[in-house]
Order: sequence, then C-alpha cells, then structure tokens
Amino acid sequence: MNNIDYQRIAEAIQYISDHFKEQPDLDAVAAAVHLSPFHFQRLFKEWAGVSPKKFTQYISLQYAKELLRKQQSLADVSFETGLSGTSRLHDLFVSIEGMTPGEYKNGGESLVIDYAVYDTPFGPCLIASTMKGICHMSFLWDDEDVPFALQKAFPRARLVQRKTHIQQSALHLFEQNRHDLPAIKLHLKGTPFQLKVWEALLHIPSGGVQTYGTIASAIQMPMAARAVGTAVGDNPVAYLIPCHRVIRSSGITGQYHWGAARKKAMLGWEAARVFGEEQGE
Repeated sequence: MNNIDYQRIAEAIQYISDHFKEQPDLDAVAAAVHLSPFHFQRLFKEWAGVSPKKFTQYISLQYAKELLRKQQSLADVSFETGLSGTSRLHDLFVSIEGMTPGEYKNGGESLVIDYAVYDTPFGPCLIASTMKGICHMSFLWDDEDVPFALQKAFPRARLVQRKTHIQQSALHLFEQNRHDLPAIKLHLKGTPFQLKVWEALLHIPSGGVQTYGTIASAIQMPMAARAVGTAVGDNPVAYLIPCHRVIRSSGITGQYHWGAARKKAMLGWEAARVFGEEQGE
C-alpha cells in the first residue's frame, strides 16, 4: 500500500470517527473518500484485514469503554505474572537502556545516529538508531522535513541516512503473524520517571487499552496520573512504545502526537488482529 492509499484510509478513519453514531454504510464512507464502494471495500480490507463495517465497531466509543472495563483485571494479571501471548506486544522483550551522560552531553555530541524512512500501515515512519538500539521513531506528515525531529532532539549528533538491521527489526511489529519476534533494543534518553512510564506501556497488550490512572498505579505512583500523561506525550518511539493504547478514563481515545485519526486507526487495526472478524461479516 502506497502513501496515497494510506491517506485515503486515514480520511476514511476520520470520517468514520466523526460519524460513528450514525453507523455510516459502505456507500457513505466510500463517497467521502471519492472511491467506488467496490474499490474502497477491497482497499480497506487489504489494509485492516476486516470490513469497514467491522472496523467502525472497533473504533466506536462504546467499544473503547467496553474494552477498558474488560482490560483492567487482565492487565493486572499480566503485571503480576508476566503473562505472555502469541499475538501481544508484551511477548516482545524490550530492554530499555538509558544512555550514558557522556553520549548525550551537549546534545548528543559525538553520537552517530542512522535514520531511514519506512512504509507502514499508518503511513511513512522515520526510524533512527544507534549501535545500541532504536532511539527515535515517528510518523511523518506530508510536508515534514525528515531529519528535523532528530536535529531538534540531538542537535550535535552526526546524522547518517542509512538503513540498519536494528531499524528493520522494528517493522516486524506491523506484521500480522508476529511469532518469535526478535528482541528489539531501545537506546533512550529520559528521566528515571519517564523510563518507568515507558516500560509500563510495554505491558499493555495489542488490542488493549489503559488509562493514565491505571499506568500511575502500575508504577506505584497512583497520584501521578497527570505526570504520567506528560511522560506518555514525551515518548520518543512511536508505536514500539505503545502510547497510542493510553486513553482517558471516560473511554474517549483522546489526542495523539501523530494525529487522533491515526491513533484510532492503530487501535482498530490491532483489535481486528487480536479479536478477528466474525465469519460472513
């Protein structure tokens, strides 16, 4: 799927999100993105693996609330027992290793960062890595200057446009069959509190959601929900550290650094793969 196709999918997601209470049919959504119903159905199912009708159900507000209620106890179990499942992100062992002060002194001076842009189900994604692991991952806007985000974060680092095996290992997260994923190393800079929050996010399984308050309780700081929200917003590694799985306590999905529509698309896409589509729908 090329970027033009994803833009159409993104427009469809936005339309569905704006009109989900009306439960728009195939013809209405296809017309909104200027495609024939047949072409749109085929394109959407190729991207999501389910029909637009089923996807609408996955990203509706009622679905988010139901998923939140069901996920509370399940997440508690996973934290306590290290629960693993074949299609869940916490199967993936991710070692969070803070960078040394010397590497990040003076904005990353002497640090070499390789970066490249890859196609994903959610549009083009910038992935950057050091020899130790992935240090940055972000989805790009249409007119965005690719290295800008890296230059802002690491103003004195030497940036090299080059694909690496470390970067490419992260792409396995977007595959439907994610058995036996290789361990993905992260090379992050952050405060101890941020690292603790980001590590807690890794325990939210694919297809599930948590609230800021639940994350705060998980790191044994139940009164720090607002600070947790700030740390979630500062996540430097999109999707791999799944900040898109954190929603408000009301069940509303809320905003996302790379677009609210993209966040809804991610939640629906993951739910489709975890729960599947009922036969005949």
